[in-house]
Amino acid sequence: MRNLCLSVRKMLLAGLLVCLAVPALAQELSVMSFNIRNSGANDGSNSWTNRKKASLAVLKEEKPDLLGLQEALPDQYAFFNRHTRCRYGHVGVGRDDGKKEGECMAIYYRKRTFKLLDSGTFWLSETPDEPSLGWDAACRRTVTWVRLRHKKTGRELFYFNTHLDHVGVVARQESIKLICRRIAQMVPEGVPVVLGGDMNSHSGEPFFAPLKDDNLLSSRDIAPVIDNRSTYNGWKTDNSPANMIDHLFVRDCEVLSFRVLRDKTYGVPFVSDHYPVVLRFRLAGK
Repeated sequence: MRNLCLSVRKMLLAGLLVCLAVPALAQELSVMSFNIRNSGANDGSNSWTNRKKASLAVLKEEKPDLLGLQEALPDQYAFFNRHTRCRYGHVGVGRDDGKKEGECMAIYYRKRTFKLLDSGTFWLSETPDEPSLGWDAACRRTVTWVRLRHKKTGRELFYFNTHLDHVGVVARQESIKLICRRIAQMVPEGVPVVLGGDMNSHSGEPFFAPLKDDNLLSSRDIAPVIDNRSTYNGWKTDNSPANMIDHLFVRDCEVLSFRVLRDKTYGVPFVSDHYPVVLRFRLAGK
């Protein structure tokens, strides 16, 4: 009888350990950042019409918990909304009027994984709360953000999605400073943060220093499993380190892997002039 009781106790303990392990496993998440190349560009055979099904196929295969798009014009935003509405919620506005005009830095979140608590957009400029052009930028630039609650653990997470200017050096410098100020104002201490997008610069550029000062680290630099390849292709095969310009920075997250999705074509030569990047991580912090 005593041996039987000991066996039962061991079985109960083993069951308890399994139950305790489930929440930890549930914290593993993925986020994809993807510059899809705007549909208004004159790209010939690489036009959006020829690539849109392939772009959606990437999402269907990877099944990220979070997706940040850059360069999405209204027709592209509507296309993704239509094909993801059963699984994903979404937020985003056009950068030119704060409504529908211009490119949108859209964020998609898996509805079964997250509850949306808050969201918004600000402009990378001296007047960030209204549609505006900043410093020496060639285009209006925005940051779309979401505050989410992870349903299985109750943990919160902020995700910021952006696209820094491709021309303005001062604009890129000041944009990073502004993003750091907003994160400091908005994010409670210990709440995990992911900041991603097309930064139009290698993460080693000095103007990224304020992020590091605020413990926002490049997942490419700290991931134990890394795909150290370029992200911008310009419609041709290239692996120049200078073209590692799409990034995902994190704070209070346990980074598991960082990948550049450039091995599959999904039926077209290129899904975009940028390859999507994917981060796998676990929530950390308090």
